[in-house]
Amino acid sequence: MKINMKIKRYGRLVAISTLIPAALLTQPEEARAMHISEGILPLPWALFWYLATLPFFAFGLKRLKEIAREELSVKPLLGLMAAVVFIISLLPVPVPTAGTCSHPCGTGISGIILGPFLSVVVAAAALFIQALLLAHGGLTTLGANVFALGVVGSLTGYLTFRGLRALRANLAFAGFAAGLLADWATYAATATQLALGLAGETPALSLFTKIVIAFLPTQLPLGLLEGAITAGMVVLLYKNRPDLLIKIKVLKPKEVSG
Repeated sequence: MKINMKIKRYGRLVAISTLIPAALLTQPEEARAMHISEGILPLPWALFWYLATLPFFAFGLKRLKEIAREELSVKPLLGLMAAVVFIISLLPVPVPTAGTCSHPCGTGISGIILGPFLSVVVAAAALFIQALLLAHGGLTTLGANVFALGVVGSLTGYLTFRGLRALRANLAFAGFAAGLLADWATYAATATQLALGLAGETPALSLFTKIVIAFLPTQLPLGLLEGAITAGMVVLLYKNRPDLLIKIKVLKPKEVSG
């Protein structure tokens, strides 16, 4: 009962920290998601990214079953992180030069809190619902979107955070850098996927450069914003539920005290 009350309290805090940037960034008009849309990638490339994502997703499910047997409270936390990723990755910022939208990612924070493989499962769930019900992304391109947002974003955020903590960086700085680099790495991965899939006779590197340049005006500041959000949420979780981070074996007890 005590654990459930703590989880509910943490859920309210997460909701507040998520809805504030949502109110600032959400546009009144219909937005086109930055996620790679249905039919954009040729079928061979769409299949390739599904196959590339599958091992990470499968290991994430295995990891979830192992942790859930030892710690029941991980499932509510997983649901909260899925909601965070779902909401954050829906915040649209129009990119006029690209004819699409840019947005934060959210998998930096889920990678830190849940570990990179559970974060892949969270990203897959959020992106599947977005593609199925909201036409953000697509089902044929789901593998590519999960790879960019879930695999690349989660691993970048997790490794950055753990690396900086090993170097004795404080929580706020480690969280900020993790959120920032996870955001930028996700967009670099998406630009690579688009360049490889759509290059044709155009050199893939040239197309990649054009895509990156198109997103720079919005994604540079959005990365900074996501870094700030991630830092705030990491500090919030450490203050309210450090025990949970230890129980799910993402962090060691000595890392919580920093």
